[in-house]
Order: sequence, then structure tokens, then C-alpha cells
Amino acid sequence: MDFGRLSDLRYVDFRLPPDHPDTAALLARTAAPELPHVFVGCPIWTNKAWLGSYFPAGIRDAEYLHHYARQFNSLELNTTHYRIPDAPTVRKWRDAVPPGFQFCPKLPQVISHDRALYNADDLTTTFCRSIRELDDRLGWCFLQLPPTFGTENLSRLERYLLDFPADVPLAVELRHPGWYSDKVAFAAVAAMLEALGKTLVLSDVAGRRDVLHMRLTTPSAFIRFNGHGLVNSDYQRADLWAERIANWLQQGLQSVYFFVHQKDIMHTPVWTQHFLARLNSLTGLEVPVPRIIPQPVQGSLF
Repeated sequence: MDFGRLSDLRYVDFRLPPDHPDTAALLARTAAPELPHVFVGCPIWTNKAWLGSYFPAGIRDAEYLHHYARQFNSLELNTTHYRIPDAPTVRKWRDAVPPGFQFCPKLPQVISHDRALYNADDLTTTFCRSIRELDDRLGWCFLQLPPTFGTENLSRLERYLLDFPADVPLAVELRHPGWYSDKVAFAAVAAMLEALGKTLVLSDVAGRRDVLHMRLTTPSAFIRFNGHGLVNSDYQRADLWAERIANWLQQGLQSVYFFVHQKDIMHTPVWTQHFLARLNSLTGLEVPVPRIIPQPVQGSLF
């Protein structure tokens, strides 16, 4: 996730803003679940750098997803942003992961960027028909709108969401600065998303602190975190997020989808270990933590 990435972090305030006032009101109306769900994942599963540590050495390409799903319980499925997969491919993905794993497919860029939601009904139908093959492994789909999609398109966004299949959960990421600088526009889009049961994505990136709006629109939080190579601020942010999520869960949040982006993929499981250790200790949950796995040792003649 290069959006909002900075090379110089010296002047960035990485503290989390206070909750938006409407977040508390939303959670107050939500019945607390017996056991909330926390899903944590990466944007890709073909992490060859993990061979011999988080993956067994020598596995075939077709086995990567199977082993990824033994380390993380969710995936930000970015491959669907570039093409709509056919049903057999989606079924292979589904069958490669255990029960409880959640895929969060990104909507194709031809819908979100090329057509900017205009005349995209047929493509949306095709996409949703395909990803329904994930069955109970389907989490929240992810509509990432480009920085050119501004507040003047509010009615187009509403029309698209009204027509979007109700049985497919959808999170929406808004990147145009106008959504956040115009308080009236932000209130309108957040209220619309809440009324339609769509989740407004939270992005924690260094160069765009405005997108960290802390406004929940459903009892599910969808968070995208951009780290910077395990510098001190990365760990401080991990603790802050663990504390905020624990607070939301106590207030009634039902589920969390948290996706970790690091330039060096070797940093992702290390950061996640710290984050989940802190979150588990605060909540009493037992979200599985990625671990280096034992590797077979070749015998030798002596």
C-alpha cells in the first residue's frame, strides 16, 4: 500500500484520533456478541521470503495459500482488483483454507477506477457471482475508490450501493481529501453507509492522517495499516490499535478485519506477533499468532 507512504516520519503524529462521536452511538445500539471475531491478514499470500521460516522450504506455488492460512486467518484479496476470477479458481481458494478463514476480495479496478461506478452493473453481477463461491470463507468485500472520486459523486456512490447485492458484505474506502475536509459531506456519506450497512474503511498511513477518521458505520471495523519496517513508531501504533480495538470490542464491536502492509514482507509476521500478543492480553481472546515453523533437518553420515 503505497498510498500515503512517506520516507521521512520525523514530523508525523502517529497517535490515533479520538473516536468520532457517532461511533459510540453506533456501538451503543449494537448487541455485544458472545465471542467477537478478529481477523488479521496480509495483501498477498505468495510470500516466497517466508520459505524456510513461516512456510516449509521447498513447497510448490500451489501450496502457498494452504500454508499462508496456517499463519493468518484472513487475506486482503488484491488479485481480484485486476481480474474477475472464474468459479473454479475461487473454489480452489476456498478449499485451500480451513473453516473460519476469511477472504476480503477487492472489487475490480474496472468498476472502481476505470468506470468510477458508472455503468458497472453487469461487471458487479459477474464479480459477486464468482466470489460467492467462497461460501462461508467470504468476509467483507472491499471497494477502494480512487483519489479522483470526490464528494460530487455522492449520489453515484449511493445509487451503486443501493443496487449492490445485499448478501455480499461490502466495505468502502474513500481517498479523495474532500470527503474529510468537508464535514457536511463526510457526515452525509457516513450516515448513508451506516443506513445501508456498509463499512467505512479506516486507513492508518503516515502521509494522510485525514483518512483515519475513526467513524464506524457498522459493528465491523475494516482497518488497513501501513507500517515502516519495524521502527519504534510501528510498535507504538500496534499498542495503540490493540487498546482501541479492545475498547471497541468492550462497547459491542462484533468483528475486526485488520490488514498489515509492510514493504518488507518479513516484517509483517513480526509486527503481527507484537500486535496480537497485546490485543489478546487486553481482551482475553486467543487469536492465533504467526509462528516460525520447525523445518525438517537433513540427516548426515558421520
